Amino acid sequence: MKVIICGAGQVGWQIARHLSNENNDVTIVDNNQDLVSRATDTLDVKGVCGFASYPNVLGNAGAEDADMIIAATHSDEVNMVTCQVAHSIFDIPRKIARLRSQSYLDAIYADLYRRDHLPIDVVISPELEVAEAALKRLSFPNAFESENFLDNQAQLLGLHIEENCPVVNTPLRQLTDLFSTLRVIVVGVRRQGILFAPNAGDQLFCSDDVYLMCHSNDAVRTMDVFGKSQGEQNRVILIGGGNVGLRIAKALETSETRMRAKIIETNRVRAELAAGSLERTIVLNGDGLDAELLEEANVSKTDAILAVTDDDKTNMLAAVRAKSKGCKKGIALINDPTMAALMEPLGIDAHINPRSTTVSSILRHIRHGKVKNVYSIGDAEAEIIEAQVMSTSPIAGSRIGDIDFPEGVIVGGILKDGEMLKPDSTSKIEEGDIIALFVLSKDIPEVERLLQVTIDYF
Repeated sequence: MKVIICGAGQVGWQIARHLSNENNDVTIVDNNQDLVSRATDTLDVKGVCGFASYPNVLGNAGAEDADMIIAATHSDEVNMVTCQVAHSIFDIPRKIARLRSQSYLDAIYADLYRRDHLPIDVVISPELEVAEAALKRLSFPNAFESENFLDNQAQLLGLHIEENCPVVNTPLRQLTDLFSTLRVIVVGVRRQGILFAPNAGDQLFCSDDVYLMCHSNDAVRTMDVFGKSQGEQNRVILIGGGNVGLRIAKALETSETRMRAKIIETNRVRAELAAGSLERTIVLNGDGLDAELLEEANVSKTDAILAVTDDDKTNMLAAVRAKSKGCKKGIALINDPTMAALMEPLGIDAHINPRSTTVSSILRHIRHGKVKNVYSIGDAEAEIIEAQVMSTSPIAGSRIGDIDFPEGVIVGGILKDGEMLKPDSTSKIEEGDIIALFVLSKDIPEVERLLQVTIDYF
């Protein structure tokens, strides 16, 4: 597949890395020559320096025979015009645009993106993706990662193993014997910075980060088994009342949990806007790092603090200070992935990576065929791929134990006839089943071959 990626920032670079690793023909476009050079020097991609919305620049990037264009520059307007030029002049079949402004995302303006108006096939909203990721973190504050799969019947959880974990030093094959009714599979382990797919004889050690796939109904019990018991989450403080914070607060007001939220926003105009948009949420105008203001917000009796400003350092320090004042859990929005290594030393319980959530959302639409969902793990080290098994797939009709999956692949769950099943080596995968796979990045091309998802991109 021939793809043009407009914008060589972190999101564009990550998407280019994914697609180039899967032997796609990728060209990256940016008006910053340094960013273009970084992409071409580190990835197997071509680069063009120039403004993505200019027809001649897209022409130089090979738009005449491109299959897809992904507009992910920092400007909404450039991304929109780029898609229009790609459609009107080059007739590129599939166009994806990242749009940040809420004015462009209001549902009442959905007709704007029809082919006869502004031809964008898929609109990606980073703020919406981040807000949804934050709400999932709040559902499982003791997990550093959480995502739903298989019609919300499967739950991915990322857990940091500590000394109080009841199953530490236990071979994974014994988990089934110890907890015969627990529908959970350990699909990935990060140990000393290296992520791998474990086998049945591997054990979990203190300081491991593990990725589990469990039935959603077993999620709370799974947390207990792995030493991460959860109390009720009734009170949350949001640091930052911008688009992300406001979306989260609105969602909490309408959720069944009826969680009580407070917002601390430093900008008075934004604070007043948030207060006018919310019904039950208390909005405080001030600095989220101010100890007195945190005490006024009753931080010592708060179950979780969620710092979602546009400044990584503020978010991390706010989470640390809140925990020092008695808050149970600290969750921070972190744009710079290199900052994630500071989480454990600082005592921050979980973080949200906006770029990772945006990359996952874009990949979900790139892998179009029968792929239902894609979730990027870590620094593009692995993916959870959810796909429907086609009749042409080599794995259709086979038992898992008989399928020659690469070593970096584990089947985490099977949705069969609308019911999520915990797979084992005897489980038979049939046409129409939906499977969730943990896949190390190097094994993605082979998995796509086994799933036969690349035969029907459009």
